[in-house]
Amino acid sequence: MKTASLTPYTLSVVRDKETDVPNIGKLDNVDEPGTYLCRQCGLALFRSQAKFNAQCGWPSFDEELLGAVSRAPDSDGRRTEILCARCMAHLGHVFLGEGYTKKDTRHCVNSTSLDFTTDQTVVDTREGIFAGGCFWGVEHLFKQLKGVVLTESGYTGGHTSHPSYEEVCRGHTGHVEAVRVVYDTSRLNFATIAKYFFEIHDPTQTNGQGPDIGEQYKSVAFYYDREQENTLAALINTLKTHGYDVATSLRPVSTFWPAEGYHQRYYDRTRTAPYCHAYVKRFS
Repeated sequence: MKTASLTPYTLSVVRDKETDVPNIGKLDNVDEPGTYLCRQCGLALFRSQAKFNAQCGWPSFDEELLGAVSRAPDSDGRRTEILCARCMAHLGHVFLGEGYTKKDTRHCVNSTSLDFTTDQTVVDTREGIFAGGCFWGVEHLFKQLKGVVLTESGYTGGHTSHPSYEEVCRGHTGHVEAVRVVYDTSRLNFATIAKYFFEIHDPTQTNGQGPDIGEQYKSVAFYYDREQENTLAALINTLKTHGYDVATSLRPVSTFWPAEGYHQRYYDRTRTAPYCHAYVKRFS
């Protein structure tokens, strides 16, 4: 599970069963084709075909993916709670008999409990978190790797809550610019995306990446568990045997704070190209 990287607010929803304020969730008005994933464990829960506008202030779905959602009596004694069937993250509530669609079912879900990907077939996902200089370039190149279904730029590894870009740039937060990489487990594994990480930035640079110099631009690979840590360590050892003086540090995952909206998918939106990131094959 991805609990270690979740913000306190996200944990208050998926773990403590709080509810998003209506009409402000980031996924309420999304109408693109795709799949909605459990934010806590990455399991696919709903397809976009099941989403409809109930004008209630929360994303609504009239059907879940088979076996993905569990139901339980709510603690209020009246409603029926819905949870991720795998990790039991709180999703929201289900209501029957309202007549919104022919299926007569409304899964009323917190945006905070979900991730959204435009991939329409994914069933299960995992993720890695990587820092290798300006997150614009890292995010852009990871999006090009087939099997990656979602990327998000953010800040992690530091001691400041709710950091802003300006605060991180001043170098006093301890955070690095990082990218959360969510991948389809049927098409990719962690070793493949970790290897790719070492080939889309210069892991030997100690003070930043390219012309971007500073603590926030250092090369760091974060790990969720011992398996990820061992995989990363083995790749670094392989690079060292090939003559690379690797400066990348390994750290356990900590809270991942999403960056401001204007940093997300930056190169796609600006129609420009990375200035200090490029793919360089380093493994035989």
